[in-house]
Amino acid sequence: KLAKRHGLVLRQSYARVGKLALIKHQRYAHAKQFKRANRELKRLRTMLGAVIRDITRKLADRPALAGPFDLALSLARRVKDQRQRERGKKVYSLHAPVVECIGKGKAHKPYEFGVKVSVATPLNRCKGGQFVTHVKALPGNPYDGHTLATVIPAIEAMVGANLAKAVTDAGYRGHNAPKDKAFKVYVAGMKRGLTRAIKRAFRRRAAVEPVIGHLKSDHRMGRNFLVGAAGDANNAVLAAVGYNFSLILNWLRWLWCALVLAALATVGSSPLRPRTA
Repeated sequence: KLAKRHGLVLRQSYARVGKLALIKHQRYAHAKQFKRANRELKRLRTMLGAVIRDITRKLADRPALAGPFDLALSLARRVKDQRQRERGKKVYSLHAPVVECIGKGKAHKPYEFGVKVSVATPLNRCKGGQFVTHVKALPGNPYDGHTLATVIPAIEAMVGANLAKAVTDAGYRGHNAPKDKAFKVYVAGMKRGLTRAIKRAFRRRAAVEPVIGHLKSDHRMGRNFLVGAAGDANNAVLAAVGYNFSLILNWLRWLWCALVLAALATVGSSPLRPRTA
């Protein structure tokens, strides 16, 4: 498409046979005929390499067009050279190359594609609802426990107070929280030295799950339409702000209704004064 837009006539575009090879690969893989699927995948790689070399040869005669093709050619080379189960960064989406593959550790949904986001809520529910205290996008697919070194100081700087304790799920084992906070981080599954208050706090840990669900489904954190790593960070913050504002508006609406009902009850209970001539 890029070559056609800039007037580069390719020796062969492989638009038709490439589409057929992709369909065959998907059908063979679905039928668990992996040798045939790998054969079609090898054909796709061969076609992609031929197109890359053809465009590179044509650009040698037209150096003014090298700029618009730099990003597309680099992404195409990365897609051609990457292999399954190899270490390092991969390209999972051409229109969003910063997308990462995140292992969920769940049987029904083993992977998600996007960027990790840290969401922190208060341990005790506020009167207006379960607000989001801190949210931060974490590019690079870091280990969950290794994010506390940056998240806890950021929460304290935002709130303006030291955290008494932090309760996390089992994915934060082996964390690298700041040394003065290490003994205040309680990970799900701990058995020793737990007081009744900490056991109650573990039961409250599940309160963050519906907050994350509302952020994804109701406030557009589930799919980001902003570009790049900066767009991921801005989308996470805007989703949390919208969620907190919705809770505040709901609480003000409830308060206003309560005040109106109280006023109506006062008017209804007051005795009527007789009219005088």
